[in-house]
Amino acid sequence: MKPETYIKLGLTISVLSCNGTDDNKTNKPNIIFILADDLGYMDVNYFATRMTGVTADKQYYETPNIDNMARQGIAFSQAYSCPACSPTRASLLTGKYASRLGFAFATWPAGTYYNQNINTPEGYYPHDIIHFGVNTGIPQALNNSTSNTALPTGQLIDKGRDVLTIGEALMQEGYHTAFIGKWHVGGFGAKGYQPYNNGFQALAYYDDGASEFFNWRETWNNKDKVWFPNMPQKEWTVGNAGEETGEEYLTDDLTEQAIRHLEKRSKIKKQPFFLYFSHFAIHQTTFYHQCQDMAKTSDIEYFENKSTKGWNGHYDPVYAGMIKGLDNSVGRILEKLKESGLEKNTLVIFSSDNGGIDSRYTNLHIATSNSPLKGGKLSVYEGGIRVPLIFHWKGKIKQGIWSQVPVDCNDIFPTLLEAAGKDVTQVYETLKTDGRSLVPLWKDLNNSQNVYERDTFIWHYPLNLVYTNPDDNLPLTPHSAIRVNNYKLIVDWYGRLKLFDINNDVSEENNLFRIMPEKSRELFTALCQWLDDNVEDRYMAHPNPDYDPEDELRNEPFINIYEAYKRGEDVVNLVPGQ
Repeated sequence: MKPETYIKLGLTISVLSCNGTDDNKTNKPNIIFILADDLGYMDVNYFATRMTGVTADKQYYETPNIDNMARQGIAFSQAYSCPACSPTRASLLTGKYASRLGFAFATWPAGTYYNQNINTPEGYYPHDIIHFGVNTGIPQALNNSTSNTALPTGQLIDKGRDVLTIGEALMQEGYHTAFIGKWHVGGFGAKGYQPYNNGFQALAYYDDGASEFFNWRETWNNKDKVWFPNMPQKEWTVGNAGEETGEEYLTDDLTEQAIRHLEKRSKIKKQPFFLYFSHFAIHQTTFYHQCQDMAKTSDIEYFENKSTKGWNGHYDPVYAGMIKGLDNSVGRILEKLKESGLEKNTLVIFSSDNGGIDSRYTNLHIATSNSPLKGGKLSVYEGGIRVPLIFHWKGKIKQGIWSQVPVDCNDIFPTLLEAAGKDVTQVYETLKTDGRSLVPLWKDLNNSQNVYERDTFIWHYPLNLVYTNPDDNLPLTPHSAIRVNNYKLIVDWYGRLKLFDINNDVSEENNLFRIMPEKSRELFTALCQWLDDNVEDRYMAHPNPDYDPEDELRNEPFINIYEAYKRGEDVVNLVPGQ
């Protein structure tokens, strides 16, 4: 066990008092971070065109406003997220790898020690899920790990654990900070772990992975502990729908609330603001069978008979309609900045929390295709973790820049702090962030001066899943990955290794594991050492005592390569040729 303590007071950030000078405040940029949910890399015209050469007018989806944002700023071709939403959100908010914080999965409302009001076992966290089984319908050699569901905020039950969020860090730098939308790192409505406990004014929020897109308000405003009646708090704090706007569609409603907030902030010249706008679009609704209730009828009808339907496996008018609603939201935000005179002093960032749900690997009704990227949400192939990332700041960032430097979602935390004028060297040293600021890359686009000092990226997803493995069409098994420079090693803990040269094989078709055994060995050892040093044992998958190898459907036998590594065996020679 390697419990990590996160203390907010460990970082000495100068707090601007109410009597601070106007110059100190007005010289800092306003910041808006817009996060889409489940939006794939190939779902955005600008990125799809760069990948395939096919212009936007010949594609099925339409993202003109996001495209304009990219053309007027810098877009990153190799930006990475976690494979799922809660881990990415935890990483964005803290600048740390999600697995260091215990976030292993995109958790749906499940029983934790806290919400079931039972004693937390020694070595566990109150917001860990008690039992996290997934019935994949086939034998499972490994049992799922548990997963944390709440960022520690220094509550009594946290026993000294606390983590500084970007909201708190910017607030200490003199910012007004606000949050709108999907939270999903608060223990499913646990008191003390919501946006307003993490440095944000909560304009409207819901602490779950999915929401209805119509008639959501009653659910968001519910205070009765209907899911967890034993939760040791008087009221459920799962959400607050915010102001009435008259909008019937969730994406439009949240956007209108954001617009109203920007209007208010535009009249307060002496204090910069940070708005974290976390959309539910284009995540599926809570009830998957209600597909038509995820996009507006007018948008569905618009795409129903569009002539380019089917391009690149993009064919679903509901999915396309949800993207259109999201894109309209981005357009309204950017237009409001122009109207209110905020544009020149506002940094806007757009990204997604993970890759798209790919119809090739799931039977869910609403899905996309990430082709030519392999895999989708919940996998560590490029389709699951490569996401659009755009920075827009008129007059400060050159227009139309395309950077091919690999970057990560945990870089957002230090990037925003440096943009706000903070010396991030202090942040790295004191908070031990994994992320590094991307601000220097705005000028050194290819990192020729090594201004961005990262060459290693790690993903950890220790779960069996109903989504299928692209290589055998059977459910995914617990897996992790490491990328160092151009080479990425995918470690399937069932006992398989796959090495890819991402720069020359973005589709991950040519497994170099046997061709480059030394590189495979080097990356595998580095990954295991990192997991040993940073991830607590309960967030690792472990052998299933009820597993019978005779029942296995896969062609390869299960090999416990992690235990073999711990015994000092050469795992590269142990794993069969692939």
